[in-house]
Amino acid sequence: MARMHARRKGTSRSVRPYRKEVPSWSVTDPKEIEKMILDLKKQGKAMSEIGLILRDKHGVPDVKLATGKRIGRILEGAGVESRIPEDLQNLIRNVFLKRTPPTENKNDLHNKRQLQLTESKVRRLVKYYVTVGKLPADWEYKPETAEILLSR
Repeated sequence: MARMHARRKGTSRSVRPYRKEVPSWSVTDPKEIEKMILDLKKQGKAMSEIGLILRDKHGVPDVKLATGKRIGRILEGAGVESRIPEDLQNLIRNVFLKRTPPTENKNDLHNKRQLQLTESKVRRLVKYYVTVGKLPADWEYKPETAEILLSR
């Protein structure tokens, strides 16, 4: 598949093995896994971090195979999911970090261009989440309030 903002093809990546059942060596108790997920969320970890910690420290190769639900669904069921989806939150954080240097260096054209591309990705993703219903219909992204969005 081609890149979004570059005229070149993407690079191939490794693919997780296709499995229909949980490996025999992994932790398979769904209640215990859900408890670990909720504990990690209370510590302030993001969903992607939770998956990595479960894989690396607790021997859970795939949460969906072990519990039947994804991490996001488990957090939704417990009522502790974040109001802004994680991928949008990461892009907004990226915009916030890129927005501070241009005020110091006006001629940094590369940073300005990357900022424009990232903000367009944010707007596109916001539009998608509003149509899907994950964000309210009146929700809109404003670069000036990005820090406030991240602090919630």
